[in-house]
Parts: sequence; C-alpha cells; structure tokens
Amino acid sequence: MGLLTRTKEEVPCVVTISHRFEELSAHVKFTDGSVVGPGDTVKVHGAEIMAPYGEVVEDERMATITRASGIERLWTRATGDFEFMELCEFSFSEEVTV
Repeated sequence: MGLLTRTKEEVPCVVTISHRFEELSAHVKFTDGSVVGPGDTVKVHGAEIMAPYGEVVEDERMATITRASGIERLWTRATGDFEFMELCEFSFSEEVTV
C-alpha cells in the first residue's frame, strides 16, 4: 500500500440477497478471506441479482477491491466518526409533520 497510490485486487465472493418479510438485505462474503479496510471500495461484477419475495438467493461472483491509498485511509479514519454522528442526528417517531 502506497501513500498516494491505490491498488486493485480481483477476488471471488458469494453474494447473498434476502427479500423476506423479516429481512431485506444484501451481503458480500469474500471466499478467499480478503478483508475490506477504511476507504476501500468494492465492485461486484455480473448482472443484477433479483430475489423473489420470500426467498434468499446466493450467487458466486468475482469482485474488484480497490484499496485506498495511505492518505485516503488516514482521512477515512480521521473523519469517519463525524460521518457516523450525522447518521445519529435523526429519530423515528409516530408524530406526523405537515
């Protein structure tokens, strides 16, 4: 990992899509044990995966992990807490606003 350069890795993965009443989710698991760090991005290759209602679908794919540069990684770690706090600045209530 360079201070200013990004690197790319092609890795195998399993994509799991759940479209059920109790869970609506999408997960990617790297089958080679790769781990994503702060500032890294992941692009899963292939066609869109559609899970019919009530089902869970798994599909094996390839993904590209773009590793953040050293500076990007430091920046993400330094500012990540602030971005998380933005997510905490709302609440759900039953009150209707007009």
